[in-house]
Amino acid sequence: MSLFRRRGAEDAFDPAKFTPVIRCSICTGEQVAGFRENATGRFIADTPLTGSRDLEAFRRRYGITQEIEKIY
Repeated sequence: MSLFRRRGAEDAFDPAKFTPVIRCSICTGEQVAGFRENATGRFIADTPLTGSRDLEAFRRRYGITQEIEKIY
């Protein structure tokens, strides 16, 4: 079962069910862009972030324009 449906070249997510977030590790500094399930708070990893290009690609892929919250 896929959480996200294909919409042409671009993925779609349901903002009523998922919130885009960046999970940051306090110990290693690693950052991963993904989605937090609103009902359970569960994090679903999508894109490891190694630079600003990765974050911009994540934003473009899902059509995200709002500020993305960081969680630790």
